Order: sequence, then structure tokens, then C-alpha cells
Amino acid sequence: MDSVKPAPMSSKKTKLARTFAKVLHIRMLTGVSPIDGTPKGDRTVAKNVGKQSGSFACSDEDQQDRAAMEAFLAKLFASTTALKAAYAQLQYAQSPFDVDGIQAADRTIVSELKRLSELKRCFVKKQFDLLPENAMLSAELLEQKSVVKIYEVSVKKMNSQVRLKDSEIIFLKEKLEEAKSNNKVLEKRMNQSGSLFMLENLQLSAINTNHFARVLRQTVKTIRTFVELLIDEMKSAGWDIGEAASAIEPDIVYFKDEHKRFAFEAFICRVMFEGFHFPNFGLPNESLPEKQQQKKLYFRRFTEAKSLTWKELVNEKPKSTFAKFYRAKYLQLIHQKMESSLFGNTRQRRQVSSGEIPESEFFGTFADMARWVWLLHCLAFSFDPEVSIFQVSKGCRFNEVYTKAVTEEVLLLSTEPELRVAFTVIPGFKIGNTVIQCQVYISKSQQQQQQQQHEHQLKQPVQKKTEVR
Repeated sequence: MDSVKPAPMSSKKTKLARTFAKVLHIRMLTGVSPIDGTPKGDRTVAKNVGKQSGSFACSDEDQQDRAAMEAFLAKLFASTTALKAAYAQLQYAQSPFDVDGIQAADRTIVSELKRLSELKRCFVKKQFDLLPENAMLSAELLEQKSVVKIYEVSVKKMNSQVRLKDSEIIFLKEKLEEAKSNNKVLEKRMNQSGSLFMLENLQLSAINTNHFARVLRQTVKTIRTFVELLIDEMKSAGWDIGEAASAIEPDIVYFKDEHKRFAFEAFICRVMFEGFHFPNFGLPNESLPEKQQQKKLYFRRFTEAKSLTWKELVNEKPKSTFAKFYRAKYLQLIHQKMESSLFGNTRQRRQVSSGEIPESEFFGTFADMARWVWLLHCLAFSFDPEVSIFQVSKGCRFNEVYTKAVTEEVLLLSTEPELRVAFTVIPGFKIGNTVIQCQVYISKSQQQQQQQQHEHQLKQPVQKKTEVR
């Protein structure tokens, strides 16, 4: 009997087991159902994929609607801005009136209104752009152009306003120059006649202290005008105004630096009113009228001179008493060295000495001041009794009957119980029992001066001493 061979049988079993295991392994991996052969995993994946594809479709549709609405709103705002720009152009074209500009702006406004109407129709029918991105870019471009147009119109308006303001400034400058010119003419007339227009048809028997006070006020005004001009010339020539004021009125402590001009006024008044109490100012070689005819003579001189300028007075009578008066006063007031320092030469002085008339503002201002002093002198000698002149000495007690502060500010600044006079600026006059106060500058007491000097020293920087080794 043949023996059984187990080898082939075992190989078949092994092969069958290997195939079965392989199938089981595939089922485990793929999840194949033993019934319908459909993989379970594939069903789940397919179901999830279907859900996600529906969600993506819904999201894309919302995004498209949103983009279309944003594009619509962009077009709406762009059209509104364009309408605003067109309206701005219309307003700008109306002033100044521009027919072409108005018509162009009107056409633009109508076009933009039609576009807004079309946008309204599209919104109602939900007809939006298929390419919202392009529509939005186009709308933004249109809006930016409209904004630029609005700014351009605003710039044009501002430029027009600037040109208008420039024209107004030029016009006002011309009016100012015209007003200044008229003021100079009026001032010249006033300097010629001043408040004397109220003295027209004045009779010798009717003169009173009010007439004298009016002439005195105008005289003081011309004196101060000349002082201002003189100080300006000194500053231009490099003078130290403080030292010049100290040379005129030494040892005076002023409340303010600008008060130093009163020293110059005092000096000019002393020179111009020197000899005021003498007939003809005490000029040599001048014949004096008889006592009975003196008042009539001076009143006649006053009435003749008040309506003429100083130049007319000199041209009519080059050798008159007034001509001799103003020449003598100029040579006495303006020293040779002073004139040379101010103007670089002494030409005006030589002209005055030779009887000529210098053609300069400085001399003209002086001559006008001299004319008013002369008029005041003529009027003073027309009174009966004659007007007397007086001044107050330095250090005298301030008396409100005879003295008046040249500036009320000094009275407010001073803390002294008893005020003292530093110097007389404008002399006073006495007409009968009437006193016209002299104008004075109030001085500080010795204690105030020392205190001010001490405060001034404290303000000075301290200099360190250096030891020499």
C-alpha cells in the first residue's frame, strides 16, 4: 500500500488561508459590505461631500449678492458726489455770471439725476451688475473725480475771494492815501488858520481870554510837532536822546523814558518865548510904536497874519519884523554844530542868515511854529492890560492855581504827599485876573530817586571779580 503524502494537502490549505486572510484584510480596509458590496466609508464620505458642496454653493451666492449690493451703493454714492460737484460748479458759474459754465453744469446735473433715476429702477427690479468688481472700481473712480472737481471749485472760489480781498486792500490803501492827503491839506489849512476861523471879524474891543487860549493851544501843538521832528532827526543822526535831555535838564529822574521829550519842549519854549514880554520880542533896530497906537498896531498885525502862511508873510514883506524874528530864533535855536550833526552841513543856516528861505520840511515846520508864537505875541500885546508871561522855578511846590502837570500820568505815578516841579515845559500867562496855568513836569523826591537808582542797580548783572595772582 502506498503511503499518504500530506505535503500537497497542507500547501492547499495554506494557500486557501492566505487568500481568505487577504480578502478579510481588504474588507477591513475598504469597509465593503457583505450584502450589497458598497463601502460603508464611501457612503459617509459621499454624504459629507454632498453637504459641503451645498454649503459652498450657498456661500458663493451670498457673496455675489453682497458684492453686487456694494457695487450698487458705490455707484449710488459716486453719482451723488458727481451731482454735488455739478451743483458746486453751477454755483461758481453764477458769480461772476458765466453762461457757458452754467449750461455745462446744468447738463451735468440733469445727467446725474437721470443716472440716479436709473439706479432706483435697477434697485427696484433687482438688476445688478454681473461684474460687481469692475462696477465698483468704476464707481470709485467716478467718485474720486467728482471729489477732485469739488476741491477744484473750492480752490477757484478761494482764489476769487483772495483776488477780491486783494482788490479791496488796494482800494482801501488808495482811500487811505487819499485820506492822508486830505488830512495833510486840512492840517495845512488848520496850521494856517487853525482855530482862528472862530476869530473872523473879531474886533479889538471884543477880544478876551478865550481867544488867547485858542491861539495858545495851536501854538503848543506846532511846538510839539517840531519837537517830534527834531527828535526823529536826532535819532537818525545817532544822537543819544537821554544824554541830550540830561544836557538840557540835568539831574532829572523821569517816570518814563518817553517823558524825556518834555525836556526838548522846555528848551524850545525857552528860546521861542524869550523876550515875549518885550514889544517886537526885543529885536534890535526895531522902532516901537507909540503907547496909544500900540494895541491897534499889534491887533492889525494879528488879523493880517492869521490868514497867511509863514511863507506868504515873508514873501510879502521880506524885511518885516516877523521875518527878522524867525531868522533870529532859528539861528539861536539850531546851533551850527547841531545843524552840521543833523544834516551834514550848515547850508540852511547860511540861507537863513542871507535872507533866503530853505526848502526843507525841517525848516518849514520850524517857521510855522515861529508864526504861531508871533501871532500869540501880537494878540498878547492887543490886550489891555497887556498879557504877562511867567514860569515856575525848579523845586517849587506844585500849585494847581498856577501850574498844571504836562501829563496827568505823572500825578498818578507819584506817591509823594507834596509834589515838586522839575522844570517848566510850557510857560503860563496872566491876563488881568485870569491865569492860564504853565505846564510843568513833576519831579521825584530824593528818596524816590535813590530808591529807583537802587532798584536799577539790583537789575544790573553782577560782575565777578578776578583775583590776580
